[in-house]
Amino acid sequence: MKLLVYGAGVTGTPFAARLHEAGHDVSLLARGERLAALRRHGVRLAEGTGQVVRRVPVPVVEHPAGGYDLIAVFVRAHQVDAVLPSLAGLDGDVLFLHQWAAGPAPLGAVIGPERVLLGFPVFAGTMDGDVVRLRPATFLTRLSPMPIGEPDGRTTPRLDRIVRAVRTAGINARAEPRMDAWLKTHAAFAVPLEQAAHAAGGPAALAGDPAAVRRMVRLMRQHLAALPTPPVPRGFVALRTLPEGLLVAMLRRFLRGSTAAHSGLASASPAAAAELERMAEQLRAQARIR
Repeated sequence: MKLLVYGAGVTGTPFAARLHEAGHDVSLLARGERLAALRRHGVRLAEGTGQVVRRVPVPVVEHPAGGYDLIAVFVRAHQVDAVLPSLAGLDGDVLFLHQWAAGPAPLGAVIGPERVLLGFPVFAGTMDGDVVRLRPATFLTRLSPMPIGEPDGRTTPRLDRIVRAVRTAGINARAEPRMDAWLKTHAAFAVPLEQAAHAAGGPAALAGDPAAVRRMVRLMRQHLAALPTPPVPRGFVALRTLPEGLLVAMLRRFLRGSTAAHSGLASASPAAAAELERMAEQLRAQARIR
């Protein structure tokens, strides 16, 4: 598979490295200082705070040309509008792998609806200079496969081909027939959680404020009630049906645990704040449409 990975951050970089090592024809798109660092040293990966840095010689491009079988887009939600025009000028199917609650229509309107696939990344980490430090996998993340799907839920030859290619790289991928609903459900839960954690100064601080957790739960429920379809996965129905007090207690316990501590919920970077605002706008628009 000839693959362009659009976005050389903490999610796109390890994805490109894994597919390259699996023997696929991969190019990693980067610009500016990130491009210069990749050209000097190649992709550099480390696990958590470990001292071992692994180098992977993934080819890097600044101005991609030629046809691709697949373009995998790893950018934040608020950056999508800026990259769509350049994607329209490239050949190949486009798999968007990021938070997104606006559905496939605004993507397809620019690049062509027949080219759009939706998914969600499984990699997470931080940048340490030019080294991507992957967050340690938890039991929960190890059980969570990378979902990839057609916007209309069909099982197509291209979807099967992409899932197989990702699996060859040792990534636990699966076809998700309700990918758009999955992304909307994720946003309904994740946006209030991340906003509350950032406002409190981190997950542990949020856990110590039961009133803030209660407000967060109520906002999650509002977003879930506004979904145009039932939540996906079905387990999120519990956020609408369990007693509020029980949910508050469960989420406070989660926020005090190691999974939350290593999840990035404490990040308050400008990019994270901008993405959250864009996602909140998409959720508000969804509620108005319904």
